[in-house]
Amino acid sequence: MTQQPGFHQYDYSQHGQQAPAVGPDDRTPAALAHASSLIAMALSAGWLSFVGPLVMWLIYKDRSPFVRQAAAGSFNFNLGLWIMSIVGWIFILTVIGLPIGLVLLAVSFLAQIIGHVIGTVRATRGRTINYPFQLRVLR
Repeated sequence: MTQQPGFHQYDYSQHGQQAPAVGPDDRTPAALAHASSLIAMALSAGWLSFVGPLVMWLIYKDRSPFVRQAAAGSFNFNLGLWIMSIVGWIFILTVIGLPIGLVLLAVSFLAQIIGHVIGTVRATRGRTINYPFQLRVLR
């Protein structure tokens, strides 16, 4: 399988960590941590896409390192794209920045969909993802 640019396997050795053991019971909640962003995005027109991963992180942060990493990555990715969307709307409201704002909104929207689909698929296979555009708030 080819590597998608920007979406690569999380390398625990670079951060002085051991890769978490992934059991079958961890894969479903990890996949849900990624997919919950898409569900929330659809229900809230994109504005609450970070809530699902935050809830999953709060529930699983002390139970499963794999689910915690998946939820934290998904939350951090959403936070970065959420800020990109706000900046895009600010550009749109200034009218002069309309083209820039539309590009930022399109990039944010497409990155959320593509990133979370890739993350969900990888989590169901017991693999991790290191999202681009992350603001590392949760770990």
